[in-house]
Amino acid sequence: MSANSASTTETAEPKSSGFRIPKVPFWAQIVAGLVLGVVLGWITRSYDVAWLYTTLDKIGHIFVQLLKLAVAPLVFFAILVSITNLRKVNNAARLATRTLLWFMITSLIAVAIGLAIGLITNPGSGTGLTPKDGLKPEHAGSWLDFLTGIVPTDVITPFTELNVLQIVFMAAVAGIAALKLGEKAQPILTLSESILELLQKALWWVIRLAPLGTVGLIGYAIADYGWDLIGKYATFTADVYVGCALVLFGVYPLLLATVAKVSPLQFFKGAWPAIQLAFVSRSSVGTMPVTQKVTERLGVPKAYASFAVPFGATTKMDGCAAIYPSLAAIFIAQIFDVQLGVGDYILIAFVSVIGSAATAGLTGATVMLTLTLSTLGLPLEGVGLLMAIDPILDMMRTATNVAGQALVPVIVSAREKILDLDKYASASASPVDEIEAVDEEPVRVPVAA
Repeated sequence: MSANSASTTETAEPKSSGFRIPKVPFWAQIVAGLVLGVVLGWITRSYDVAWLYTTLDKIGHIFVQLLKLAVAPLVFFAILVSITNLRKVNNAARLATRTLLWFMITSLIAVAIGLAIGLITNPGSGTGLTPKDGLKPEHAGSWLDFLTGIVPTDVITPFTELNVLQIVFMAAVAGIAALKLGEKAQPILTLSESILELLQKALWWVIRLAPLGTVGLIGYAIADYGWDLIGKYATFTADVYVGCALVLFGVYPLLLATVAKVSPLQFFKGAWPAIQLAFVSRSSVGTMPVTQKVTERLGVPKAYASFAVPFGATTKMDGCAAIYPSLAAIFIAQIFDVQLGVGDYILIAFVSVIGSAATAGLTGATVMLTLTLSTLGLPLEGVGLLMAIDPILDMMRTATNVAGQALVPVIVSAREKILDLDKYASASASPVDEIEAVDEEPVRVPVAA
């Protein structure tokens, strides 16, 4: 054998023969999980199958717990690395400012849509609910708590109690300090980048369980709540879904077409895996690795995406912090027979833009809702009226959040002329399937001549 022909060889691969099971795309697995979850949930509730009810509950609970397990370290290292990555980007301060500005603009649009829908439909009337049905939450948000709660009392508690806002604060301080230290901080930055990659790889494995988690979460929701409960909150549920849909499929495409001057359809082709996973997992932070991957595939420079996406995953909440609290405030005010004026609606918009960081990318939006209610002086017992229906609402809210977290970096990149239009035009495949394909590539082993 000649040296030229024997320089490298691939590991032996079995020859394909006979029937092979076709590989199912990740998005199709999620859809199948949704359908199966609905069917099993209906069976469980209709025939009172106790063991299936428990199984669905455990499957969904374990999936969410696995996502939450990675949240604290993932947020810390993602924010730290993203801030230090800004040194690799030209006009970093300008990009950061533009990103924050577009976060605020889209939040204002979203809250305006939420208020308009609420005023038109009166979601609190005709429900049969009364103030007696309400229940004060164990933990309520206030501006004092929000402001004083940013700074932790120690470095351990935020991680053990999963206080994402405090974790973001510590990560931001560490990132800025690393930038000031320069080369002296390089060993820490290298270690942080390695840890972040390790966490993301582990989270990818959890994400691959999303189809199974979907079965449990959707099945349990239907088995536990049933259609009767949804019927009680029909107008409010429809309002949240319609409001999110208007932002997701109306406002966002309009901004892409007029401001970024790119194809909205291509955006959804590229970003859909993240939007889909967000709908199932109900966690912006848990979806963050997929969101960042699809944002990069849409042509946003990696150095900028690694800042904008983690920043957005903890602060950019058009669904949870804009549409939902505006509708919920109107709903609760009508149940408790409290009249809201123009000043109250302005306060809702203010809270939505400034206080969205309180939502912190986790499942549920209770903290943001209590912050809104306390600002307006509405009874916090109103939160209890919405807790039962919250998981159903949270799916659409989180999908809208994540779409916005991918949208803003695309808009800013397009406006700053740093968007790779060729990559944007070709983005279509699921990043989950792409990661698997890379992992399954045959290993090339050098062979001596």
